[in-house]
Amino acid sequence: MGKVTGFLEIQREQPTRRKVDVRLQDWQEIYEPFGEEKQREQGARCMDCGVPFCHSGCPVNNLIPDWNDLVYSGRWENAIRRLHATNNFPEFTGRICPAPCEAACVLGINQPAVSIKLIERSIVERAWEEGWIHPEPPQEKSGRRVAVVGSGPAGLAAAQQLRRAGHSVTVYEKNDRIGGLLRYGIPNFKLEKHIIDRRLEQMRAEGVTFVTNAHVGINVPVETLTDEYDAVLLTGGAERPRDLPIAGRELKGIHFAMEFLPQQNRRCEGDLVDPALAILAEGKSVVILGGGDTGADCLGTSLRQHAKIVHQYEIMQKPPDVRAASTPWPMWPSQLRTESSHEEGGVRDWGINSVSFTGDEQGRVKQLHAVRVGPPPKFAPSVGSEFTVEADLVLLALGFLGPVRSGMIEQLGLKLDPRGNVATNADYMTSVDGVFAAGDMRRGQSLVVWAISEGRKAAEAVNHYLFARSTSLPVSRRILM
Repeated sequence: MGKVTGFLEIQREQPTRRKVDVRLQDWQEIYEPFGEEKQREQGARCMDCGVPFCHSGCPVNNLIPDWNDLVYSGRWENAIRRLHATNNFPEFTGRICPAPCEAACVLGINQPAVSIKLIERSIVERAWEEGWIHPEPPQEKSGRRVAVVGSGPAGLAAAQQLRRAGHSVTVYEKNDRIGGLLRYGIPNFKLEKHIIDRRLEQMRAEGVTFVTNAHVGINVPVETLTDEYDAVLLTGGAERPRDLPIAGRELKGIHFAMEFLPQQNRRCEGDLVDPALAILAEGKSVVILGGGDTGADCLGTSLRQHAKIVHQYEIMQKPPDVRAASTPWPMWPSQLRTESSHEEGGVRDWGINSVSFTGDEQGRVKQLHAVRVGPPPKFAPSVGSEFTVEADLVLLALGFLGPVRSGMIEQLGLKLDPRGNVATNADYMTSVDGVFAAGDMRRGQSLVVWAISEGRKAAEAVNHYLFARSTSLPVSRRILM
């Protein structure tokens, strides 16, 4: 702890966001630069709290007080070493993580929490600028081969850990580019894709092999993996969207969020989207159903596509403006969260249940019919609260129901848990020997930081499995977690 009285003298600060009318004209990240001296001051707010609850709040167990102090004292290279000790990709989490670590910050009991997420991003960006991040290929090779299916954050974290442990690692991705949800889900204004590309360059230099347009169970037989590799790790995510089975659902112009968002990401990559298949909000009255992060991403994307008006509806009641008494510190708080997209426009409302859609003679959606409802579990409709809103484009951002079962999962004959996710034991092993699972595919829809945590833990389990089965390699060799 470098500055004992830092938390008493320095106020929490965050980078300024670019003006709304400016940032809505492009797809670049929204934050202005934040000077080094201010970064160090924010690190100085970290207090000697005795028990750093931020550790338990962080799914990857980041050594947060350590690198906060190192930033305050200007020891940036040591800070990135501490940060990389627990997190392969702090440039991702430093941008798109909701920061459960800050919710658990001891200072947050009666003051604004330490700006942990800001400091994390500052460390890794300084490290890239200074050239401190470089390939770390293994010094020894194990002779074992591992296939990783899926190139989202869980798959990438696992692949890097396994390669550094000496294994030959091949990552299979069904899309034409590597990155999974990072590439074709999260909008560029939250995560520009060159941030992914520079990390992939590092991994390729370390010896990780990437295979794109490889949909395992569709155009790549599962036997290719089970026969040719010593272990297989499935990190394909939870891509089965929750639908809305109400009257009029079949009308044109009603789409899942993950049909809409990837198209814009492709445009930002320079790809041409077939006009017959294009989903665009320009000039339209847009309704987004779902009040979570995916809904907010649809909002920001629709506004940048110059929608006429956007309504975002959530069935749950509006959260309180401050931490609810039902979620005391250090729990993840139930409270209203305003994303950058909500600052940019649109109409946001809560306690809304969709009743039906109606359309025109061409079969295109034109209206949403809805009603105001009470709290769960009954969601009782309020008498006389029915209303209709114009809707030329409806985006369903209602969450996900686990992995897609057809194809790979069915062909492997994997058992599922009661929630429909791939079932594993404590060592991330599925019901098939040598086949492991991690990330959203195993735990259900979750955060990028949880995916990285899962990927790292699964990599350790795969590594132990490979060395335990070997007659020529030491069982004691472990991945540094």
